[in-house]
Amino acid sequence: MSILRLKNYLTVCAAVLMLGQAVTAQAEALPDFTNLVEQASPAVVNISTTQKLPDRSAAAGDMPDLDDLPPAFRDFFRNMPRSPRSPKGGDRQREAQSLGSGFIISNDGYVLTNNHVIADADEIIVRLSDRSELKAKLVGTDPRTDVAVLKIDGKNLPTVKLGDSDKLKVGEWVLAIGSPFGFDHSVTKGIVSAKGRTLPNDAYVPFIQTDVAINPGNSGGPLFNMNGEVVGINSQIFTRSGGFMGLSFAIPIDVAMDVANQLKKDGKVSRGWLGVVIQEVNKDLAESFGLDKPAGALVAQLVEDGPAAKSGLQVGDVILSMNGQPIIMSADLPHLVGGLKAGAKASLEVVREGKRKTIDVTVGAMPANDDDIVAGAGGKAQAESNSNRLGVSVADLTADQKKSLDLQSGVVIKDVQDGPAALIGLQPGDVITHLNNQAIGSAKEFTDIAKGLPKNRSVSMRVLRQGRASFITFKLSE
Repeated sequence: MSILRLKNYLTVCAAVLMLGQAVTAQAEALPDFTNLVEQASPAVVNISTTQKLPDRSAAAGDMPDLDDLPPAFRDFFRNMPRSPRSPKGGDRQREAQSLGSGFIISNDGYVLTNNHVIADADEIIVRLSDRSELKAKLVGTDPRTDVAVLKIDGKNLPTVKLGDSDKLKVGEWVLAIGSPFGFDHSVTKGIVSAKGRTLPNDAYVPFIQTDVAINPGNSGGPLFNMNGEVVGINSQIFTRSGGFMGLSFAIPIDVAMDVANQLKKDGKVSRGWLGVVIQEVNKDLAESFGLDKPAGALVAQLVEDGPAAKSGLQVGDVILSMNGQPIIMSADLPHLVGGLKAGAKASLEVVREGKRKTIDVTVGAMPANDDDIVAGAGGKAQAESNSNRLGVSVADLTADQKKSLDLQSGVVIKDVQDGPAALIGLQPGDVITHLNNQAIGSAKEFTDIAKGLPKNRSVSMRVLRQGRASFITFKLSE
């Protein structure tokens, strides 16, 4: 062999050796989940429910009104065999079934899962890892956090280890065990993508976001850290296809266990309440309130005689912190307040008319019914502003906003839904001063004028955005 060939051979051997070492190093760097799964799986359960529903009237033998049908159709329906009735003479019942996951938190049989897994169930069956099935009793539920506690009869049952979700770090490995599409004890893994996420209609849960594959049937199952400790309950996904798209959300175990302990003790959950309706502070609002950057929770409404109103909080105040904890996004406030008990003292740092001040408030107890909260905050007027034909939610301008914008009247956009407003490019924070050549004095006036807008005719609207005014036009087809 020539010296040149020998050198080439040695070079290739060295490259292969280095590649092998790199592959080995990479394999050693990846986590090994086998021991975790072996230890944790026995405490993970499959949950199936049955709900009895009245059969559809036609299927139960009720015939449609035949008088208005053509003769051929009348004869067809009259000759159809009728479905049998139940022995008691009522309509037959059909069963709706659902499937989910859960996990055992105590060796005497307490099980944690999602509320939506067992909602409206007439029968709940828990299947253990040894495939034995037990009927479960519903101890309590909390729809606001989507947590439910079940109880099965048993002794010395396998249990999960509970972790501390506050110590969870973005980027660390996590693992889920559940029953997606009924495939028991399926294991998926990923990392923590973010913490403290707020989802629509879920103001009281600072969700853990992961990229762990979650599908129907995983709901209610545990999310583990690498120490084999449960750090969350897999609850929901964000999807446009109906399947997993890389965005899954888990309820932090600290939140879930606080709820579970209250349900076991009292059968219900109590949480703190300020009695305010808040909104996000965007760039434009931040500028109008004299803030350096968009942050905090803007008080849009106060519940009459609520804790916040009694403490002196005012509409237009921007809450920047509570008990020293900063409010970056408006959704941070419900998380912090909800974690307090009724009667607790809270110190709020607010911005009012460009100046910072501290307001002390005694936290109240949240009403059991969400409708009571809305009604107390002027829910009727708010509902009217949300139901206008433009698909836009508006609020009255505060005195501070009027002063900063040099306006006598107008309304500020709080939210834009699908509809004409979205199509013409309106955004939250825009101020509407005129609609259909009429000055807008309040949110109620805006709603009343919107109701009377003509169809298929150009309508003008004067909008202020970042201090600049312009007229835009649009047409309503309905």
